[in-house]
Formats: sequence, structure tokens, C-alpha cells
Amino acid sequence: MRLDPATIPALLRAVRERFGDEAEVWLFGSRADDCQRGGDIDLYIETDVEQGIVARRSDLRRELEAVFGEQKIDIAVRPRSRPPHPLHEIARERGVLLRDGA
Repeated sequence: MRLDPATIPALLRAVRERFGDEAEVWLFGSRADDCQRGGDIDLYIETDVEQGIVARRSDLRRELEAVFGEQKIDIAVRPRSRPPHPLHEIARERGVLLRDGA
């Protein structure tokens, strides 16, 4: 995983502030693969929150830009009540679940 471990607590805190304490976050795409180089930060979030997803995602992106600097950040969000899109399934299968203290 090519993400500075020191940034993970801030990332998880920002996600949980907007999407609830039960939200889970996966890093996927090229940053989840130690053999690749470069690439944007692709995040997949599963949440119990149903309302205001677009605004919450926008607020999260702004906060994460302060954490990661000038880095392209893509954020996919799925309320758990909705069926997963194939992208969501790929993110879970090939991505890295981010955890506190990991």
C-alpha cells in the first residue's frame, strides 16, 4: 500500500465525521499496489448514511486535500442499503481496508 501510514488516522477521522462511526474505507487502484508508481488516491467508502452523499463527499475531498496536498483524490461512496456497483465490488476485493492503528 502506497499511502503514508501517518495520514491514515486523519483520513479515517474525516470520513467518520461525515459518514458516521461505522463507515469503512478502502484504498484501491494503483495506490493499493506496492509495485505501481504514481497515481491518484482512490477511496471507496461504505456507510449507513443515506442523505447528503454528494455534499459530504465534496466536503471530505476538500479536507483530504489539506491532508495530502495537491493530489488527485477520487472518492466512491455507497450507502449499505443500496446494491453495490461493479466498481464497489472491485474496490473491496482488490483494495486495502484502512483501519485505525494499521
